[in-house]
Amino acid sequence: MPHISLSAEKLWTVAGMPITNALLTTWLVMGILILITMLTTRNLRLIPGYGQSIVELIVGGLYDFFASVTGKHIAKFFPLLASLFLFIIAANWVGLLPGVGTIGFFHGEEFTPLLRGATADLNTTLALAIVAVFAIQYFGFQTVGIHYSSRFLNFKDPIYFVLGILEIISEVSKVVSFAFRLFGNIFAGEVLLAVMAFLMPFVVPLPFLMMELFVGFIQALVFSMLTAVFLNVAVSHGE
Repeated sequence: MPHISLSAEKLWTVAGMPITNALLTTWLVMGILILITMLTTRNLRLIPGYGQSIVELIVGGLYDFFASVTGKHIAKFFPLLASLFLFIIAANWVGLLPGVGTIGFFHGEEFTPLLRGATADLNTTLALAIVAVFAIQYFGFQTVGIHYSSRFLNFKDPIYFVLGILEIISEVSKVVSFAFRLFGNIFAGEVLLAVMAFLMPFVVPLPFLMMELFVGFIQALVFSMLTAVFLNVAVSHGE
C-alpha cells in the first residue's frame, strides 16, 4: 500500500527540536536556491552567458509581472514576492522528484520517508502564510504611517468601528486561506500520484505528474500574486 500521512514524520531530535522529513526537504530547497544564486551571481557579465541569461529572463519576467500589480511600489515589494514565488515553486517541484516520499526506513512495521514535500506539510505553508500577512501589515505601516491603524481601529463612527473589526477578522482569515489553499492542493496532488503509482505504475502516472508540475507552478503564482494584491491594497489605504 502507498504511504500516506497527513502530518510530517519526525526523523530525529536535535537539542529538543524535532527534525521532520518536511523540514529536511525545506532545507534542501533552500540549499538549492542558495547554490543557484551563488553560481549565477559570482561572475556577472555585461554580456551574459547562457546561465545568467536564463536567470535574468526569469527575474525580469517576475519583475514585470508583479509590477503590473503593485505599480510604483514594485522595487520595495519585489524581493519578498520573488522569494515567495521561487521558494514555493521549487518546494512544489522538488516534492515530485523520484525518491521523495518513497526512500526511507522502517520503524518496526511503519515506514518513514526520508524526504517529504515541504509544501505538503501544513507547518511550512502556515509559516509562509504568517510571513506574507505580517509583511502586508509591516509595509502598510511603513508606507502609510500610523494612519494605517485606522483601517482596523476607527472610533469616529460606529460603522467604521464595525468595519475595522471585520478588517481584523479578514487579515486573520488570510493566514488560514493562504496556508490551507497551498497545503490542500499540494498534499492532494501527492496523494493522487502515490495512489496512481501503486495501482498502475510506470507509464500511467506520467500524465498526472505533468498535471502536478502545472499545479505546483499555479499555486506558487497564486500565493505570490495574492500577496502582491494585498500589499498593494495595504499601502494604498487612505489614498
